[in-house]
Amino acid sequence: MKQLLFTNWHAMRMFRLAFAGFLFYQAYVSKEWFFIAFGLFFLFQALFNFGCGPNGCSIPNKK
Repeated sequence: MKQLLFTNWHAMRMFRLAFAGFLFYQAYVSKEWFFIAFGLFFLFQALFNFGCGPNGCSIPNKK
């Protein structure tokens, strides 16, 4: 688990983390607590490196 959290940080993971922070900030400032759900989604993706990779979300075809 520790290796998953602290290795393989790339630009997209950092962007997701920054976007999650932005959404949390917006939720606090604008008192629109709905943004927290989206912030948690992007935070979860950033921390555990989930989401689509550079090849997109398609399933690889085996020939």
